[in-house]
Amino acid sequence: MPRRQRLSSQDRFIDWFQSVAPYIHAFRGKTFVIAFGGEVVADGRFFDLTCDLNLLAALGVKLVLVHGARPQIEARLKERRRRSRFHNGLRVTDDTALLAAKEASGRLRVEIEALLSMGLPNSPMAGADIRVASGNFVTAKPIGVMNGVDFMHTGEVRKVDAYAVQRRLDDNELVLLSPLGYSPTGEVFNLALEDVAASTAAALKAEKLIFMMDTTGVTGRRGELLRELTVNQALALIARAGQPDTDVRFYLPRAVQACQQGVKRAHLISGHIDDGLLLELFTRKGVGTMLTPDPIETLRLARLEDIGGILQLIEPLEADGTLVKRNRSLLEREIGRFIVLEHDRIIVACAALYPFADEAAGELACLTVHPDFRNQGAGERLLTEIERRAHRMKLKRLFVLTTRAEHWFVERGFAEAGITALPRRKRALYNYQRRSVVLLKRV
Repeated sequence: MPRRQRLSSQDRFIDWFQSVAPYIHAFRGKTFVIAFGGEVVADGRFFDLTCDLNLLAALGVKLVLVHGARPQIEARLKERRRRSRFHNGLRVTDDTALLAAKEASGRLRVEIEALLSMGLPNSPMAGADIRVASGNFVTAKPIGVMNGVDFMHTGEVRKVDAYAVQRRLDDNELVLLSPLGYSPTGEVFNLALEDVAASTAAALKAEKLIFMMDTTGVTGRRGELLRELTVNQALALIARAGQPDTDVRFYLPRAVQACQQGVKRAHLISGHIDDGLLLELFTRKGVGTMLTPDPIETLRLARLEDIGGILQLIEPLEADGTLVKRNRSLLEREIGRFIVLEHDRIIVACAALYPFADEAAGELACLTVHPDFRNQGAGERLLTEIERRAHRMKLKRLFVLTTRAEHWFVERGFAEAGITALPRRKRALYNYQRRSVVLLKRV
């Protein structure tokens, strides 16, 4: 029994490792901008985040970190017995607050660099060789007076020196940015974390902008986590009155701005979830909210390069007898019969249509949906598209043979029929040992 358990555990590991391979290929050489508040360092959570960052670096991801400093600034102002002033979520930075911001950012930078320098044997950081680059990459300008409030030394990003940052990234260095900006006249401005992160991601045309927050992500009307949003959907949420007073109201507009300016994906995730960064990046569901410029699901004809993804979907069902095992070379020849549902560049569902034109019939075959995407409408989308294709081929009947999904098809308009309802060529190939149910639908 212990031996079987060990093998099962190994099998699960291999399955998981294979499942993340597409993400590893997609992320290699890409730039991620990761933003987190000063709380992540103050609470000791950056130690765990460091291990995740080391793994991303080892996989060839180019990293830009943007840290906040609000709790550290608050602590220094408290030592000086000074109170903070905020307006619309932005700090009003007087001379004392600016001094506190400089001190806090300087100390945070040293602490972060120290943690990124770890390389203890027998630890996740073993063999790490992370070199950190910091500098005056961000040019800023003062916000000035807004709604009658003088923000003094609070500024906003005017420009990010993308060329200089990219040179550091190309030299395999991790770039660390503080929430401070500099003017051509030598002034220093206190900046919002989300402004620096979004502006940097847009300037670099980063693959991803990731905000690590106190909350789980963007939520809907009933408090449910919204795992995926398009820019238009996010804009509608922002415009809607009654949004909760959380850090989402600061980060989501900046994430939208970044996607509108060329960033491929933005993620809003909780910084309190163990390994949340890796779970968001390397699992299909993720743990937070992913924002994209356009919908990330595509229903299309399959191509030869999709065969690997199709095999990953159907092999578990072939193994348990749900599907008949398909000849791989035949699958390559018949790939044009398949349609696939692609979710964020990963094949998550497929189906095939085999026409029997002489009898105006078609077989719906191999309708398969990844477990993570079942009960979310993927099967219905595939069925609808197959029916459209059958109609264009002037087929009058659509049939399916199934051993386990009879009720699903019946609920969608299929009715049980006898074997004699099958086209003659298909009837001759019917496997009586499988005892598949024949279901028929008029199209």
